Amino acid sequence: MDILSIVKKINEILWSYLLIFLLCGTGIFFTFKLRFVQIRKFGEGFKRVFGGIKLKGDKAGVDGMSSFQALATAIAAQVGTGNLAGAATAIAAGGPGAIFWMWLSAFFGMSTIFSEAILAQKFKEKVDGEVTGGPAYYIRKGLNSKFLAGFFSISIIVALGFMGNMVQSNSIGDAFNTSFGIPTYVTGIVIAIIAGFIFIGGVGRIASVTEKMVPIMALFYIVGSLIILIMNYANILPSFKMIFVGAFNPQAVMGGAIGVTVKQAVRYGVARGLFSNEAGMGSTPHAHAVAKVKHPVEQGTVAIVSVFIDTFVILSLTALVILTTGALDTKTTGIALTQEAFARGFGGSFGHSFIAICLLFFAFSTIIGWYFFGEANVKYLFGKKALPIYRILVVAFIIIGCMLKVELVWELADTFNGLMVIPNLIAVLALSSIVSKTMKEYENIKSLDKDKSKNLNM
Repeated sequence: MDILSIVKKINEILWSYLLIFLLCGTGIFFTFKLRFVQIRKFGEGFKRVFGGIKLKGDKAGVDGMSSFQALATAIAAQVGTGNLAGAATAIAAGGPGAIFWMWLSAFFGMSTIFSEAILAQKFKEKVDGEVTGGPAYYIRKGLNSKFLAGFFSISIIVALGFMGNMVQSNSIGDAFNTSFGIPTYVTGIVIAIIAGFIFIGGVGRIASVTEKMVPIMALFYIVGSLIILIMNYANILPSFKMIFVGAFNPQAVMGGAIGVTVKQAVRYGVARGLFSNEAGMGSTPHAHAVAKVKHPVEQGTVAIVSVFIDTFVILSLTALVILTTGALDTKTTGIALTQEAFARGFGGSFGHSFIAICLLFFAFSTIIGWYFFGEANVKYLFGKKALPIYRILVVAFIIIGCMLKVELVWELADTFNGLMVIPNLIAVLALSSIVSKTMKEYENIKSLDKDKSKNLNM
């Protein structure tokens, strides 16, 4: 058995069995422990997010980012190629019903990411004069385990900073080569130069770029998707019917000959959803840790909205475009299925170009977000002095990733993604009492503030 086959087998066990139950179980646990916080605090989070958008953002620096900048950096990492290919893969492998299970896993994931953001805020610290934080910090300080913290840090640096960014740049290179005939090495060099310029600027430049790029890229994709849905409005209700019926009876939607089962619908829907929104994976807490907020729960409510935007908006739009255009043919999958759907909606050449441009935005923003998450862990392991070496390595991996399509790299990225989840979830579950206590403290403060305002108005 070769290395690729071994890694594929490990991923099959990790993602198809162990992590689906761990991630979903954690989400269900926190949903009940925090009394459906994702519903109770969604309105507050929504106000904080959209009340925090400014034409000219706050200047981020050594003391951290604004709450909106932290959210934008988190979404930059969450909304990547998975939003274009993930929903398509889930539908192709698990039928339209997979989308229902994707929504359900995201709903529970909202409570997990809320908890991660609170812990990231509670355990953040200054390293070489700069505010930083993330799972490595709450694992080390909360669990008193240097080993698990170090294991997490190495896993995320390899998974996201190096291999993950190779995967993202590879997607951009392929898309631009297919749509515009640009050689992949040219795309790789251009992306590497722009990314390197942003990396050198540190947290200030990363925050400045993400807070502008994320709203633009999200709006561009949302508007494009809505245009296609309006053009195919007659198929919207039938598409929702396919999703809800297919969740419990896939063969009624796909036909008995296809052989899609409820188990497959659940497996692919949950796995793709969790892989896309990253709830429980330990990546986004790095962004939420550096947010300048008065109380940790404030950033927790903002984190809830990031999952909503990633899964319930972006991923759902991709799924609905595929279903309403009739692109699902049981043969095409991944990014090719999404391209086919948009080509049917906009016409061949414009549809392919639209997806290539979206892919550039989504994948490049993910490169920035994932670099930032890796940077926090490089600082944790080696201090600020190691950052120049880390930046050079990431830039080199971006160029290599654009030119090579090595299946082993893609599979190893999935493996290390999976490995970093385990120490993070151990910590989040072990420190759940701190999350509950922080939540109660915040609700008591809010209750006292309400009483004071009532007394003043009397």
